[in-house]
Amino acid sequence: MLNACVLIKTIPTRIEDTLSEVKKFKQVRKTYMVYGRWDIIALMEVSEYKELKSITAQINAMKGVRSTETLASP
Repeated sequence: MLNACVLIKTIPTRIEDTLSEVKKFKQVRKTYMVYGRWDIIALMEVSEYKELKSITAQINAMKGVRSTETLASP
């Protein structure tokens, strides 16, 4: 299992909608709205890097998402 922290930057009017969409992933354990360089932090647990790559691609494709940065730990 991998633990990952996905940092998400969105357009200001989409923060709450993006937060709700991200929470729908079964791999997501916790989400937080934060202030500063990033708008949302999603902590998740995945089985492998391939799964993490797929999820982050889906997050990046969400309406209003500007960018993400993913930190993973085996």
